Amino acid sequence: MSQLSRQAGRSADSNAPLMAGKYLTFRLNEEEFGLEIMKVQEIIGIMPVTHLPRLPQYVRGIVNLRGRIVPTVDLRLKFGLPSVPDTGKTCIIVVEVQSAKGNLNVGLIVDEVAEVVHIDANEADHVSQFAGNIAMEYVLGVGVVNDSVKILLDIDKVMTFDEVKDIQTLIPSQQAS
Repeated sequence: MSQLSRQAGRSADSNAPLMAGKYLTFRLNEEEFGLEIMKVQEIIGIMPVTHLPRLPQYVRGIVNLRGRIVPTVDLRLKFGLPSVPDTGKTCIIVVEVQSAKGNLNVGLIVDEVAEVVHIDANEADHVSQFAGNIAMEYVLGVGVVNDSVKILLDIDKVMTFDEVKDIQTLIPSQQAS
């Protein structure tokens, strides 16, 4: 059991109602994470990724998704986890990153997509500790579903608009959507 799993306790927190809702859960390493379902555009199996020079190490490259060029980020590397070979369960979750400047799509390469879960306010807790190698600035909180801890991520902080825009400027002929 991870350090976060041991530390996740139920607490009355004013942020819990904001975290309630549906989440797409996925696995990285031995942990299970959740993304707000409204941020998820689609889930695709792993596909050929075109590598480009000068991209940050955690950016695997780009994929052509029905004529749309989408930068893809290896979430393991983004979170400082060791790289592993892709498997038949490896997926790309295409999410929409939002800011006052606009919306952009980015693909997140994850070990495995698990399920969509509903997390009630009484199952969601805010944590102010450090979750393994993942900076807490990325974490909305944790959800506890069937005694299983889900780390709820804030995708707009994991991948900021400016960060995705900077990646897109390095992609030839890329235009923001």
